[in-house]
Amino acid sequence: MSYELRIMNMKTMVFGLRSSAFFTFVLALSSWFSFSQVKTSIDSSKIKIGQQITYKISVETNASDFVVFPEGPSFSPLEVIESYPIDTVKNKDKFNLIKKYGLTQFDSGKYTIPRQKISIGDKTFFTDSLKVEVKNVVIDTTKQGLYDIKPIIEVKKQGSNWWKHLLLALLIIGIIGFLLYWFIWRKKPLTEAEQIALLPPYDRAKLALKKLDESDYLKQAELKTYYSELTLIIRKYLNEKVYDHSLESTTDELINRLRLLKEGNQVDLNPETIKNIESILKRADLVKFAKSAPDIALAEFDRNTIDMEIDHVKEVLPEPDEEEKLLDEKYRETLERKKKRKKILITVLISVFLLLVTLVGFSIKYGFAYVKDTIIGHGSIELLEGEWVNSAYGVPPVFISTPKVLKRMEAPLPDEVKQQVDMTLFGYGSLIDNFNVVVATSKYKNIGEGGIDLEKAIEGSFKTWEAQGVQNMVVKHEKFVTPNGAEGLKVFGTADFPSLVPNKKEKGHYVMLAFTSENVLQQLVLAWRENDPYADTMVERILNSVELKKAEE
Repeated sequence: MSYELRIMNMKTMVFGLRSSAFFTFVLALSSWFSFSQVKTSIDSSKIKIGQQITYKISVETNASDFVVFPEGPSFSPLEVIESYPIDTVKNKDKFNLIKKYGLTQFDSGKYTIPRQKISIGDKTFFTDSLKVEVKNVVIDTTKQGLYDIKPIIEVKKQGSNWWKHLLLALLIIGIIGFLLYWFIWRKKPLTEAEQIALLPPYDRAKLALKKLDESDYLKQAELKTYYSELTLIIRKYLNEKVYDHSLESTTDELINRLRLLKEGNQVDLNPETIKNIESILKRADLVKFAKSAPDIALAEFDRNTIDMEIDHVKEVLPEPDEEEKLLDEKYRETLERKKKRKKILITVLISVFLLLVTLVGFSIKYGFAYVKDTIIGHGSIELLEGEWVNSAYGVPPVFISTPKVLKRMEAPLPDEVKQQVDMTLFGYGSLIDNFNVVVATSKYKNIGEGGIDLEKAIEGSFKTWEAQGVQNMVVKHEKFVTPNGAEGLKVFGTADFPSLVPNKKEKGHYVMLAFTSENVLQQLVLAWRENDPYADTMVERILNSVELKKAEE
């Protein structure tokens, strides 16, 4: 090969190498420019335990691009204290989005903030991982004394407000009881008519004559009214002491009866007494029915005659013997018993009425089923309205609020599985109970590159259920995000659960939540019966309370 040809070949090779290097440089520069639109930084790489780091992500993008920043457990092993709102700064035709996070760690050591995934439009970018050192807080023991660890002490359970409801109920019952006593059972002061009614017949007759004297009948010449009152006094007295049909008898019938009683030696009446009574009664009939108008002096004379004849009748009447007194006492006791029974009946009727009104009122406001279950009793309503427990279960912890404390349970794992997985299990109830809650945390010792498959984990739970007798499972899936931003899988639906009765299934509902981070699987399982009207409220309350903290590296 000639010298000129070799020179030309060498120049071609050099030009090719330069072109290749230039092309490589252009690609690298293009890659650098595309990545340069995402920048990350932290305000400090060394902190003390519990101190906050501000982690900042800056994204430069167009106005039309949709940017998704990382959330939740992606910063593990550091914990997110606060996720700040996005700041937006316009730079010519670009927008600079700045997202800040407050991170911390409560154990000393050296940690790595993992690469974070940022989506810009249809492209995905990953930030660099950052190193953080967390140092212990040095305590000067020469200035602060050391003390023994405090012993475990029993804490009194915080009381509820049941006593307020009890006081209110007692107050209402007391008011109702007082009103019943005041208007029904209390011995009220006797009215004038009642006091007169308790007097003996003779005293009542004398008092009636006195009231007649105080009237204005004679002054106003109302003789008809005067004689009606006068004859009524003598008739009432004779009705009670001599002949018990004196009030409804005519004048002739009454006089004939008095004469028969005298002739039969039943009442030793003076003939003059009978004659005087007959004369006054007939004169009164003439005044009332024949419009007769006797002289006022005669009317006064008749009044005095009636007064005198009442005394004569009293004198001839025999004193009541012991048998009559006993009968009279029994009669009064009978009247008292009737009055008492009447009071009891009125009290019962009022109490039943108030009870029915109360039940109807509460039924209108809360529903009949709620009122019925509150009075008769219902297991779920006791759980719902009881004192709920906020606690953390497993490591890393699952924070959850439940109607009862979840108790540690033995994990039903085969021996070969236990060598690969460490599982902690906490629960309340079982699949045959009306309400079942289970929290499970599993740590896998060896895990593949793909990580934990939540779908397969749920399938494993279903197989365990099938082995325990659950059938006809209807399965639905959706994404679930906890209140503190942890994302997981929610599986829910219906199934036929085993019951206390052998070979009998009960229709019910279930919800399974599954979360994963690194080599940890966290699950929450809820199961309840279809005909439980309070379970839905409890399930919603439990799901809204779920919060997670991821495992530390």
